[in-house]
This record gives sequence, C-alpha cells and structure tokens, in this order.
Amino acid sequence: MTDKELEKIHKALANRRRIAIVRYLNGEKDANLGDIAEHLRLSYKSTSKHLSQLVAAEVLEKESRSGFTFFRLSYPLPPIARLTISLL
Repeated sequence: MTDKELEKIHKALANRRRIAIVRYLNGEKDANLGDIAEHLRLSYKSTSKHLSQLVAAEVLEKESRSGFTFFRLSYPLPPIARLTISLL
C-alpha cells in the first residue's frame, strides 16, 4: 500500500460522521442513502458527500438496484481499513 492510499483511507475514517456510517453499515448488509441519512439524522446532501469520500477511499462500495444506490463495506477491505473498523 502506498503512502497516498494510506493517507486517503485515514482521512476518510477521520470524521465522526463517516465513522458512524461505517459502524452502521458494519451492522447491516447494505443500505441506501435515505436509510443512512435517516439513521444519522443528517441531510441527504451531507450524507452523500461523506459516502462519496468513503467510496473514493475504497472503504465502501456502491451498487444501483431498483433506482436506488446501495452502499456496503468493500470486500475485500483494505487491510488498514479492516483493522480500524475492527476497533470501532
């Protein structure tokens, strides 16, 4: 893993909202934007930005189904992300 990849993952996980998203998805199979925003009590716009950062860092992956985008933890997770998430 390069230093740049390591930095991207750490930055993605260095926010309380994104940590809450990861915790939520760690307990769920997957969820759509609306479910995640409702759980966090956060706007769709803000939730979407946080999800985009987690997807860009390859912590989450997304899939479109039935007109909705669903998010789940990436498989396989980068090792440093797996370790960090295991500590949550």
